[in-house]
Amino acid sequence: MQIEFYKYQGTGNDFVMIDNRNNVFDKNNVKVIQNLCDRRFGVGADGLILIENLEDLDFNMIYFNADGSQSFCGNGSRCVVAFAKHLGIIDKQAMFLSTDGEHEAWINEEGEVSLKMHDVESIEKEEDHYFINTGSPHYIVEVEDVAATNVKEAGAAIRYNERFKVEGTNVNFVNYADNELTIRTYERGVEAETLSCGTGVTAAALGLADKNKLAAGVINVNAVGGNLKVGFKRNGNVFSDIWLIGPAKSVFKGNIEL
Repeated sequence: MQIEFYKYQGTGNDFVMIDNRNNVFDKNNVKVIQNLCDRRFGVGADGLILIENLEDLDFNMIYFNADGSQSFCGNGSRCVVAFAKHLGIIDKQAMFLSTDGEHEAWINEEGEVSLKMHDVESIEKEEDHYFINTGSPHYIVEVEDVAATNVKEAGAAIRYNERFKVEGTNVNFVNYADNELTIRTYERGVEAETLSCGTGVTAAALGLADKNKLAAGVINVNAVGGNLKVGFKRNGNVFSDIWLIGPAKSVFKGNIEL
């Protein structure tokens, strides 16, 4: 069977997109998902996203990591909003369901997507790291030289340690400034470094806000694949009105035999 797909990327975080409103794709076939995401034998992507009908919202987003596991994905969510606009499902605003619940998003004429994240009501702060869940779990380590860090080796050592080896965690290596940070991320499910991670960017920005005692604002984030922004407000230990902002672009479309 041939199936039509689209390829989208958000600051280098890339995704295979499939319009599954007519249930043309078997989402229980993990092997097919893995093969589509394979960069040598398939289309190649950090994850696969299905867009499906939903009665009370604009659409349902189903996200798979490259290994076939499911999770919430910030950049994937921004890309699926751009895909939904292309399909004519939405215009400028979207209300949709993802793995971690409902989300609101806006897309402007330049293709920049602003995604509202869920409130973060607690963060784990230790001497050598933050641990923050922004829809996906993130371990955040501040380093002097992000570029010199062996992300795959150091990230895997944390992701597979005694605490995280069962459920897994994403691992972020960051360098903080006043209201700006540089980041590289090891993603579980991909089990390698990705060029950008939306939930990781968000978690790292909240870590910066805590470190610098910021009550509100917009933090600029330099990921390997491009620049993102995170807006937020803070009341005590609760972060609210969190927005992940950045580009989401179509790369190409095609057909593939499954």
